[in-house]
Amino acid sequence: MTSSPNSWLSDIRLGARSLAEFGQGLFQPTVRLGITGLSRAGKTVFITALVHGLIRGGRFPVFEAMAGGRIARVRLAPQPDDAVPRFQYENHIRDLLEKRIWPDSTRQISELRLLVDYQSRSGAQRTLTLDIVDYPGEWLLDLPLLTMTYEAWAADSLARSQGKPRDALARDWHAHLAKLSPMAPAREAEAIEAARLFTSYLRACRDETVAMSMLPPGRFLMPGDLDGSPALTFAPLRVPKTGEAPDGSLWAMMQHRYEAYKTLIVRPFFEDHFLRLDRQVVLVDALAAINAGPDALRDLQSAIGNILDCFQTGRRTLWSAMLRPRADRILFAATKADHVHQRQHETMETILRRMTERAAERAKFSGALVDAVALASVRATREANVRSDGGSMPAIVGVPMGGDDDAEIAAFAGDVPDNIEALFETGATAVTPIKFMRFRPPLLESVDGVPALPHIRLDRALQFLIGDKLQ
Repeated sequence: MTSSPNSWLSDIRLGARSLAEFGQGLFQPTVRLGITGLSRAGKTVFITALVHGLIRGGRFPVFEAMAGGRIARVRLAPQPDDAVPRFQYENHIRDLLEKRIWPDSTRQISELRLLVDYQSRSGAQRTLTLDIVDYPGEWLLDLPLLTMTYEAWAADSLARSQGKPRDALARDWHAHLAKLSPMAPAREAEAIEAARLFTSYLRACRDETVAMSMLPPGRFLMPGDLDGSPALTFAPLRVPKTGEAPDGSLWAMMQHRYEAYKTLIVRPFFEDHFLRLDRQVVLVDALAAINAGPDALRDLQSAIGNILDCFQTGRRTLWSAMLRPRADRILFAATKADHVHQRQHETMETILRRMTERAAERAKFSGALVDAVALASVRATREANVRSDGGSMPAIVGVPMGGDDDAEIAAFAGDVPDNIEALFETGATAVTPIKFMRFRPPLLESVDGVPALPHIRLDRALQFLIGDKLQ
């Protein structure tokens, strides 16, 4: 993906900035870690638990620098970008520890800077600057629009909406669309109604019962201050494959607003934030997709492929910095592993790897590392064997949300299906749903006298993401 095929000035500016940042990194090593998540994947909890674990310490046997005692101190520092909101770590950790509620999800970009003082393997005292960049996953799925015309995007969106289970959810939008003539004079009321119905369709697709992932444009689902603006008031039309939009037509209006969306919303994020990322975490609610059925799994696989295609993958070198920055490590994480028994975790990872394998091969060919892991940023359950009908069955135990006390209950969520290839076959039947129960955040555990949040494989994620920078 190029930022602007016809803009040499933009390319020169981006290349100069990248080279300057690369040079600074030679004297003050810095990792810009992008963290995003598709719908309901637990991004805020992941960042909060990661920061708390680094600052306060925890049980991280796989994270070598911490397990080996080479991390002396981790502290918060003022963030580098004055125009970007700060990630509200203090508020979120208070929700988890004191109120024992899950923090609200963030719906905008934010940053947090950590300084990691550590001892290298050679004994030298060093500091790594870790800049965490938090942004919604829907923004990431907008990046392919930069290389798509309005006509191509409209055709792709319409094609997706005609397959199951989307077709039933798009019925009202399709009915309105049938009444519109792209060649007719542009009328604001028609554009507003088309955008409203199209947005309602996208929201319905995100419901956990269908759990679709490919839902651009992302700002339609989180408009913020742009709600009601022309840049968010467009929708796909059935337009000819060839020819040009007549001046003053509804087609021309939609085309213009689509291009404005790219110029005003997508491109600034791409150039000012996304291109500067060194490494990336993409959190995925794989269990929700499994529950929703094969259509949701294939849609998630398509979204993951598009995400990997967005990255300028490859090892970060002086030469690549001069041309264009690249993300050299990308981690896909299936969250909420504490919702099922540990014997199901390997299957969760296998399903995630199955969804990433083709796109990951392209990334590896260019020198990037891609990994997949099943984790729980904050583990809200523990495992137990429950006696039933003269035998025992594996279960998870925790405190349910909404209860008046800390009384635990045991629950058997169900099994993640192990016939993985069959899940992705066209015409595959839905699996028996996994019965999720929402549990309260846990009480802190004590690790060497220090209160720590329990987790599942958060240390493995940290080792992959920054372990090599702490050697």
